[in-house]
Amino acid sequence: MEKVIQLFVYGSLRSGFKSPAYDYITKYFKLVGNARAKGILYDLGEYPVAVETEDDKFIIGELYEIIDNNAFDFIIAQLDDYEGLDAEVGEALLYKRTLIDVYVDATTSKAWSYWYCGDTTDKPIVESGDVLDYFIQKNKA
Repeated sequence: MEKVIQLFVYGSLRSGFKSPAYDYITKYFKLVGNARAKGILYDLGEYPVAVETEDDKFIIGELYEIIDNNAFDFIIAQLDDYEGLDAEVGEALLYKRTLIDVYVDATTSKAWSYWYCGDTTDKPIVESGDVLDYFIQKNKA
């Protein structure tokens, strides 16, 4: 089986955030293009979170491909740490990384992505599925 070296991002790792985490992404990955993946975006109040789904709901984001295939394991481990995949003893794991289908125009490819695994019960859905749009709308309020 071929190793998946692509990453789908929809939140703070996206180019629109211009965060230190995005700077890390641009150092090791090249942008393939704007993309979407099946998921539901929930509003937790201070920020949104995305959860995987099989429904026809989509999260808007970007697809990246690693520049140096040999460095993938090291680089993804750094992103796992940033996303908090290694919970401390007694802490609940809030995010997981899974392999998903990502859609760029009419093309489908496999990529890794990070998904919230906490409780979203009774949380409102962000219908746009777009974290950047969420923050733009929130700042207008």
